[in-house]
Amino acid sequence: MSFLWDWFSGVLNMLGLTNKKGKLVFLGLDNAGKTTLLHMLKDDRIAQHVPTLHPIDRNQISKNIFFIPASEQMSLGGISFTTYDLGGHAQARRVWKDYFPAVDAVVFLIDVADAERMQESRAELESLLQDEQIASVPVLVLGNKIDKPGALSEDQLKWQLNIQHMCTGKGDVSRNEMASRPMEVFMCSVLQRQGYGEGIRWLGQYL
Repeated sequence: MSFLWDWFSGVLNMLGLTNKKGKLVFLGLDNAGKTTLLHMLKDDRIAQHVPTLHPIDRNQISKNIFFIPASEQMSLGGISFTTYDLGGHAQARRVWKDYFPAVDAVVFLIDVADAERMQESRAELESLLQDEQIASVPVLVLGNKIDKPGALSEDQLKWQLNIQHMCTGKGDVSRNEMASRPMEVFMCSVLQRQGYGEGIRWLGQYL
């Protein structure tokens, strides 16, 4: 038994996963599936969709609305994660950058069946990738809702977002071999429990 434990621990250590922790920030437009994904990863249940808005000063609601992130703890594949669902509404998006210094990785969700808002998602992602505070932070783009009619394919999504040249590969690519930050697109359906696990595990190797 001790031999098996030593072997198992050795494999985890070799993979760099022993006691690894990371702070992830879940970003994306409203209704992209951030909160639902967070709950699926945490306790394997579908969360009822409620806009992620957290006013912290009720006296300011009539003037300006301020938001704080919903913080959750979760683990997947033996890696512990702290996630921040910052919402996706215009007011909430203004505070994204306040949390960048404490972030180890970014998960950016996109509703691939919502053609009308694809350009808005592209603009937000471009702004994110240009921010110097997270210039070296790994980015996982999850194309969600592939089960819906009219959903984009992975190649179509990359083209729409203009990130074909930025993707670094889905295999075990050493960060030392990369000329830029780790970044990749994984397609998924959170409701059908498909695809997102592979993406999170890919991201975990760079934490």
